[in-house]
Amino acid sequence: MEFVLIAIAILVVALLVGAGLLVGRGRRTTRLDDDAVAGTTLTRPRPPQAPPRAPSAEPGAQVGATASGQGTTAAEETRPDVPVELPPAEAEPGLVFETPPPSAGRLVRLRARLARSQSSLGRGLLTVLAREKLTEDDWEEIEETLLAADVGIAATTQIVDRLRTQSMVLATASGADLRALLVRELTAVLGPDLDRSLGVQRTEGRPGVVLVVGVNGAGKTTTVGKIARVLVGDGRSVVLGAADTFRAAAADQLETWGERVGVLTVRGREGADPASVAFEAVRTGVEAEVDTVVVDTAGRLHTKSGLMDELGKIKRVVEKQSPVTEVLLVLDATTGQNGVVQARVFTEAVEVTGVVLTKLDGTAKGGIVVSVQRELGIPVKLVGLGEGADDLAPFEPEAFAEALVGGE
Repeated sequence: MEFVLIAIAILVVALLVGAGLLVGRGRRTTRLDDDAVAGTTLTRPRPPQAPPRAPSAEPGAQVGATASGQGTTAAEETRPDVPVELPPAEAEPGLVFETPPPSAGRLVRLRARLARSQSSLGRGLLTVLAREKLTEDDWEEIEETLLAADVGIAATTQIVDRLRTQSMVLATASGADLRALLVRELTAVLGPDLDRSLGVQRTEGRPGVVLVVGVNGAGKTTTVGKIARVLVGDGRSVVLGAADTFRAAAADQLETWGERVGVLTVRGREGADPASVAFEAVRTGVEAEVDTVVVDTAGRLHTKSGLMDELGKIKRVVEKQSPVTEVLLVLDATTGQNGVVQARVFTEAVEVTGVVLTKLDGTAKGGIVVSVQRELGIPVKLVGLGEGADDLAPFEPEAFAEALVGGE
């Protein structure tokens, strides 16, 4: 009998040590490893105490913890809920939770950075327009400058035609007047009346669900992390879904972004079914009553129809839990018109509601904003202007036009 009691004590100690290893010393996560075969074990960082939250968010909410299998739909393969209460985490040495700045006015604050990269456009246009008498060669130069900035043929024609009708005014205008005129014309082609609001609000007791899609290398996972910072800075509670299961590094990266601002990340093992992970992330958001769930998808190649079909599957599976309120397409601004081609293919796979243009500070082709909107009828809602954590800003047409023109 004594031998049996000793054996039980040893087993209990071993289990406790194992549990400690699963939680981890450096990463504040809870690993739910109750289905080693399924391959979609979920890892959730514990949220810190009291990050900025909307009134509807409740600290210490009960979260349904499950492990998902593969080969069937997420709704069929998800096992019954096992409530797991995630208590507020204790502070860990060296781990600091950041409170990001609010989104309002971000583009204005980043204007100088944008203006530096686009200076050739504004300087070139103002130089030509300031000439005493504009010849046909001058108008052609204006057209070439706009086209070189990827403004697009249709928008370039509109701008030049409107400036031509005001050519008499241009002849007597001061430098400040010319600049104001050019800002006004550029703002007009940037679609100032388009709805650029983000569908991130809770509706009818369900969180806003944002799917983020795009090709490899566009900065998609980084953008998801930055979106989380924008939302937290605006006082929203957030859950992140790491549905790019083909790259373990993507899930690790997203988890790190989440830990910095204290938001929950739901992830699966490498190679797990992306739709199942997305489904679980949204279900977690529903049960935790958060404001927004942001799901990162694989950086799929837009030339592979099978992978594009998977996007549609993810959306259908997610909507078994809550409607998708926003589909953001991340485009690399440095790709120019190729980005428009990518956008067309993605819009065929899933209904894209907004565009995020990244790396705008690294290109002189800021006119891609105009091209994307005119050719696809989809508004640019966010722009990335650097590598910094808070270099993602809501798109504001007039502030953007002023940065393109430069000066003052």
